[in-house]
Formats: sequence, C-alpha cells, structure tokens
Amino acid sequence: MVPFKRRKRGGVCAQFEPAEARLLVNLLGQVVELLSDRTGSGESSPDPLFAQLGMGGSHLPPEDPVLRRLLPDGYTDDEEGSADFRRFTERTLSTSKVSNAETVIGSLTASGLDLDEPDSSAETIEVELDDEQQMAWLRSLTDVRLSLAVRLGIESDEDAEAVANSEDEATAAMSDIYDWLGYVQESLVQALG
Repeated sequence: MVPFKRRKRGGVCAQFEPAEARLLVNLLGQVVELLSDRTGSGESSPDPLFAQLGMGGSHLPPEDPVLRRLLPDGYTDDEEGSADFRRFTERTLSTSKVSNAETVIGSLTASGLDLDEPDSSAETIEVELDDEQQMAWLRSLTDVRLSLAVRLGIESDEDAEAVANSEDEATAAMSDIYDWLGYVQESLVQALG
C-alpha cells in the first residue's frame, strides 16, 4: 500500500495492491453479512409503524460478540432503557454501517478492482476519496478492526502483543491483518489532519 495523501485539488488518494483491496472487500463483506443477518426478518419482528419509519429492530442484544461490539447497548445500568434504545436505533445503525462498507467496496471497484475476474485487476488500485467517502472509510476500517479485535480477544495493548506473538500461524496472520488495517486507518487520519 502507498499511504493516503492529500490531493492539491481536494480529497485524498492511496494505492493498494489488488490482493490488499480484495482483503478489504472480503473483510467488509463479512461485516455486512453479519449486520444483514442481524437485521433480517427472522431476527426481529418490528412494529409495522416503526418499520415504516426505519426503526424497530430487536430489543434483545445480539448473541454474537462481534455484533455486541458493533451494536452496543445504549445503557449499561438500565436493561429496559437499553432494550428500548436498541429497538429504536439498531436498524438505522446497522444500515449506516452497511452503507459505509458498500461505499468502501464501491470506491475500490470504481478504481479498477474486478471482483469477478481476480487476474484482470489493475496492477495497483488507486482510490481517490471525497469527503463523504473518507468518513465511510474511517468508519468501516473501525468496524473491521473492532470485529477482528473481538475475534482475536484483543482488549488491551498487552492482548495485542500476545496475539502478535502467538505460535498459532492463523492467529498471528490475523494479528498482522489487524495491524495493517490500523496502518491504513492511521494513514488516512494523517492525510486528513
């Protein structure tokens, strides 16, 4: 990856190797799938009026720990208030997270990443992001990193170090991806600063 940099004419740009771009698309696709499964009709039975207003998600917290992190309780000390808060806000929050992920995927495909023909992608994928896309990227990178942190059991710097030094190759590889996503996110933040 060539880090993000600010363009003189506005916006920011970065270059990704096709494999890096595909990795981002894959990880974001997994987050979208989790969120879509949560907001599907089988998960909650919204009140018809609330559904028309885009509200009415489940009042129960998700069982999946990643979803619990992506869709946290509104109140830690008020179970009933938290249930109401979740019912009125979860669907909108999920929709926003999915939209952000789709924006990132769309910017990668618009920049030459061919999802159907892996060997036909450009040598590098150069993305140029406007203000709205920049925020979608920041939010989506946060969601993916939070998801990986939950799956890897990272809650502190010590946890991250332990995971990075794991003798399990798959865990160590996921730790590298987690760190790389942090680098991408930091690069974007610095370009915006």
